[in-house]
Amino acid sequence: MELMIEDLMEEVVERGGSDLHLSTGLPPYIRISGHLTATDHPVMTADQCQRLIFSMLNNSQRKILEQTWELDCSYGVRGLARFRVNVYKDRGTYAACLRALSSKIPSMDVLGLPPIVTELSEKPRGLVLVTGPTGSGKTTTLASMINNINVTRAEHILTVEDPIEFVYEPIKSLIHQRQVGEDTKSFSNALKGALREDPDVILVGEMRDLETISLAISAAETGHLVFGTLHTSSAAQTVDRIVDVFPPAQHQQIRVQLSNSLVAVLSQCLVPKHNPKPGEFGRVMAQEIMVVTPGISNMIREGKTAQIYGAIQTGGRLSMQTLEMALADLYKKKIINFEAAMSKTSRPEEMQRLIGGPPSGAQQQNKKAAGRR
Repeated sequence: MELMIEDLMEEVVERGGSDLHLSTGLPPYIRISGHLTATDHPVMTADQCQRLIFSMLNNSQRKILEQTWELDCSYGVRGLARFRVNVYKDRGTYAACLRALSSKIPSMDVLGLPPIVTELSEKPRGLVLVTGPTGSGKTTTLASMINNINVTRAEHILTVEDPIEFVYEPIKSLIHQRQVGEDTKSFSNALKGALREDPDVILVGEMRDLETISLAISAAETGHLVFGTLHTSSAAQTVDRIVDVFPPAQHQQIRVQLSNSLVAVLSQCLVPKHNPKPGEFGRVMAQEIMVVTPGISNMIREGKTAQIYGAIQTGGRLSMQTLEMALADLYKKKIINFEAAMSKTSRPEEMQRLIGGPPSGAQQQNKKAAGRR
């Protein structure tokens, strides 16, 4: 009996997986708690793999794929889950990665987000950025913030996503969700139109290019609450990345605009737990939190981003924390081990200072790891 894509999706959900990989010459692979695992299914031929992938696509999507050789879309199985799908070519044959999307939007308490994140979702205006590597839970964090607005106050929320990952049910807010490629041609096109659609809150799924970033900053300046994501690993790097997108002649102008509109940056990563209980998530979130103060605003305006880390270190009373402080806290609570903490930091000396050095067993391993780096 031929393998069906719905069977594989069901297996991903039952095993608590996050991603499904399909490629020719290999069995399907599932990522579970951050670890890639081969399934027990037989190796797939090029035809079998293509049939599985094409069974998820409609005619227009197949046409786009055949023209561009790449495709982003979503696919849902009623009563099971929705998946974000990326199809691409690999050595002349089609391959795909499917990300499982929870149908239920997790609350901030379930995600373990600190109270400051709730406060940020209650801001009347400004730019709030959630950053981190691919698969670090940025979309989930933003979804919980948007849903918090939805259940607490009447606002017009407009989202622009590629693709739509969480579907919101309007509770107190009016919500419109637009998908790039289906409802709009691009993020920048949607944002240009958004300002004429009377929004209170705008979610930009990904701030990819100069025009999208510029429009998001302008929307925040003109009295809207704007949420966005970037693939950066710290608050200081986020500011630099935004400024560097623009031509050098515009850098000072963008710094001034950003210093006035930026409210906060949440830079996060997912860290493997030391001993997860059965049925529990295998990873825990660690967040660097920067809340823009007059001092940090001046640093952004004057291009002194190297000083931002120090400002976050001393901003504890405003609920700020560095990634190292978050990792050290998780380590001291015995949620993660020493190796996991060290693998996620870009400041190992600061990490060791906060933790107080590695446990005796990990000391030798850490020296070996440092030697390999």
